[in-house]
Amino acid sequence: MITILDYGAGNLQSVRNTLDEIGAAYSLTRDPREIARAEKVLLPGVGHFGQLLRALDEFELRTPLRERLDAGVPYLGICLGMQALFSRSEEAPDQEGLGVFPAEVRRFTGDLRIPHMGWNSLDRVRESKLLRGAGEHPYVYFANSYYAPVIEATSASCEYGVAFTAVIEQGNVFGVQFHPEKSAAMGQQIVRNFVELGC
Repeated sequence: MITILDYGAGNLQSVRNTLDEIGAAYSLTRDPREIARAEKVLLPGVGHFGQLLRALDEFELRTPLRERLDAGVPYLGICLGMQALFSRSEEAPDQEGLGVFPAEVRRFTGDLRIPHMGWNSLDRVRESKLLRGAGEHPYVYFANSYYAPVIEATSASCEYGVAFTAVIEQGNVFGVQFHPEKSAAMGQQIVRNFVELGC
């Protein structure tokens, strides 16, 4: 059973549609008690880093979420749900992230069109459970103005003026910068891989 953490994300229905299409059982909650006993957690995310983290605090979800991560419960963060795993973001410098990865999320700079919007290919950095069966350079859909740097836990990167983390995997913690719920059959495969994995 997938527990979707509902903090009011705009892509929530699209994520639910993807889970429905692959036949995955899920529940939707913002109840800390349900998060505290979740078997797998999915945090979708669009919008603002500060708003997301403030919502986690407002609904008293930060502590049970971190406890589940520390207990080895599989977690998938989508887009902002992945960025929340980092210590901080330039988007909200005073807002503390979940701190799983001690690095800063940054904004794209230069002459790039921002946000980074549309289909782009991934480059595998190392073995990836999420990308099992997805080929060497899968195409997926992005919509992001901010990016996480490539770190040791990065399993796939993407290039948009700079190489950035597209897929992150460390033990039971998984994140994708792109939107699998908008990435057609490839996105369904990636979500299915998360649903079926055991950590």
